[in-house]
Amino acid sequence: MKRVKRSKNQDERIVNDPFTNLANDMIIEILMKLPPRSIARLHFASKESSSIILDKKFIQWYMTRSLTQPRYLISLHRGGYMQMQLFQSLSQDHPYNHYMVSYEMEPDVLYEFTPPVRGLICGRDFTKMIVGNPSTGQFVSLPRIKTRRQDILSVFGYDPVNDVYKVLCMTVVLKRSHMSRNGNAVSWEDIVSEEHQVITLGAKEKWRMIQCEYPHRHNSGCKGIYKDGFMYYLATCQKKRSLMNFDLSSEEFNVTKLPEDQMLQQYGEPVNHAGKVTIAHQAYNRNVDLWVLEDANKLN
Repeated sequence: MKRVKRSKNQDERIVNDPFTNLANDMIIEILMKLPPRSIARLHFASKESSSIILDKKFIQWYMTRSLTQPRYLISLHRGGYMQMQLFQSLSQDHPYNHYMVSYEMEPDVLYEFTPPVRGLICGRDFTKMIVGNPSTGQFVSLPRIKTRRQDILSVFGYDPVNDVYKVLCMTVVLKRSHMSRNGNAVSWEDIVSEEHQVITLGAKEKWRMIQCEYPHRHNSGCKGIYKDGFMYYLATCQKKRSLMNFDLSSEEFNVTKLPEDQMLQQYGEPVNHAGKVTIAHQAYNRNVDLWVLEDANKLN
């Protein structure tokens, strides 16, 4: 049996580790009071702190605490070619306080970000995708979307039943002139998304195809939103403008027809207003109309 010698640097790290002589309960209490950026740094500080930070119970406690904190307004901009993607954050309680974190981007990549979900955001540039925490500046790349199609919609959400994050991706052939097998022209309204893919974030993540029983085409340029385990986005289903929802747990689709309002159907955008799924659009009088989905729980 060989004797493994501990290096001097290892001994110094143990002596300098402030968590070595503290009870776990006290360490957790200290960590719970720290901001996300400090938590991210301590993850690499020692085995003791790392094991606690990666524990699912601690993650849930910290998430619950974070959701009660004041919300932040996050703006994103790119500094230039091969520059950093910068994030600026302002607290609504302290509008003059801000900080900035950065993420080094690949050249010629411009990500379009989905609305935040439990502190995380998801960005996509064609088939490239990243998910990260703007509070810490930590981002990871996802496997490329398996498609050659040009018209892509991706929506990011959280599955509370299985405690995992997922991304839904749909693709459409981006051509306005289609021909059916018998040679007849197919109208733009008849074109539907042909691929529905889901990826579950994790160590062995990969895209997998799923089935959709409601043939539909998502609205190009329209961002979906997440709420309470469901994704919502606008689409055309059976030639009707509709609100689609996707159950992240069962991975099943459902459809709700929109009110007969021309401006709503053409220019509406799903938002989370006062905790409810809402379609917002600017009316002819320049006012903003809000159509609130009151019975979302019944639909789901």
